[in-house]
Amino acid sequence: MSRHSMRYVVASLVAVGLMVGIALNAGAQAQITLLSPNPIEATINKLTADFEKKSGIHVNVTYGTGVSTRKDVAAGKAQDVSLLFSPFPEALRTGNVIPNSATVIARMRLAIAVKKGAPKPDISTPDAVRRTLLNAKSIVSVDPEQGSVGTAVLLALDKLGITEQLKPRIKWVPTGGVVQDSVAKGESDLAFGPYLSDMRNPGLDIVGALSPAAAPPIDVTGFISTTTKNAEAGRALLAYLSSPEVAPVYRAAKMFAVADK
Repeated sequence: MSRHSMRYVVASLVAVGLMVGIALNAGAQAQITLLSPNPIEATINKLTADFEKKSGIHVNVTYGTGVSTRKDVAAGKAQDVSLLFSPFPEALRTGNVIPNSATVIARMRLAIAVKKGAPKPDISTPDAVRRTLLNAKSIVSVDPEQGSVGTAVLLALDKLGITEQLKPRIKWVPTGGVVQDSVAKGESDLAFGPYLSDMRNPGLDIVGALSPAAAPPIDVTGFISTTTKNAEAGRALLAYLSSPEVAPVYRAAKMFAVADK
């Protein structure tokens, strides 16, 4: 067995061991609260249901936008466990979560989509992505003030060195649904958003996920609250959500597991 495979086995055993220990110690009525961004709601619902079956710990989940979840944590409204889309400096500065509990459970990559049937531009290299974006007649994405997607898009533009040229040209809208509709209706040429939630409209064709060399991946990071009364269960949940065992669930949702490059 390779060293890499051995790490996978050990990580899975640790997660299972934590869950079994919690279930035995806390009993069937144990429960914790979880705060999560709603773009990954379907995936988190599946994973928490699986966790409950395996551990006997009930998880009460509250969903919000990528921006609102960060604001809630910064305002002292963190749950026992809070999942945040990176970056989240304001949440860490407040001291409402335990910094060294930070656990990346999965990653999202940005993607580009076009109207169904339209020619798909080249995104095979960072240079190709740069040309595609600069040559596009119109691009639409979520307003950075209203959704974390926009923040990720700006980070990608910074990485590509085209922020000044493109930021004023992008049509910034309130939600991913508006992004999808705009391209599906032919009002905009390119949708710029996360590979999963903003690319589900049947009127779109997904060109593909951008490589990390073109756009920094969006870490989905879990933290334990400083006020939790069940940190042990919180650690068990984070261990499970980041374990190799659940990697196929993330991949099926077009997310990327921690081990994926």
